[in-house]
Amino acid sequence: MKNRKLNRLPDFDYSRERSYFITFNTQNRVKYFGEISKQEMILNATGQIVLEQWQWLLNQYPYLIADSFVIMPEHFHAIMSIKTSFNKKKDEGVNHPKIKSISELVGAFKTTSSKRIRLETNPNFSWQRSFHDKIIQTPLE
Repeated sequence: MKNRKLNRLPDFDYSRERSYFITFNTQNRVKYFGEISKQEMILNATGQIVLEQWQWLLNQYPYLIADSFVIMPEHFHAIMSIKTSFNKKKDEGVNHPKIKSISELVGAFKTTSSKRIRLETNPNFSWQRSFHDKIIQTPLE
């Protein structure tokens, strides 16, 4: 593991209030999630689970905002934003949770979606290790 390429910027706090463009792929880029027909992505049952688990992630972590996302046959793209200042109306009386890093959030999504997919549609499903990210330099306003 000595020569392993680092996937994230050293000394950067990935739980900071920023937007991040992320991409992650299925293992061996197998087209598990559906197909493109007439320039439209048609989700199959596995793709539908990915969509539902994405929605679950957004509901689970109120500081996470999905500006945009797309499920493709063998990968997933999203702009994920962490907003550390909460909507006052939404969170009155709520203890503020520890802000998870982008890696932890992606990990939660990949773990929960993998479990459901393996149970419900394909016992051989797996995501490719890690993910690609780009930090969008402009903080949220």
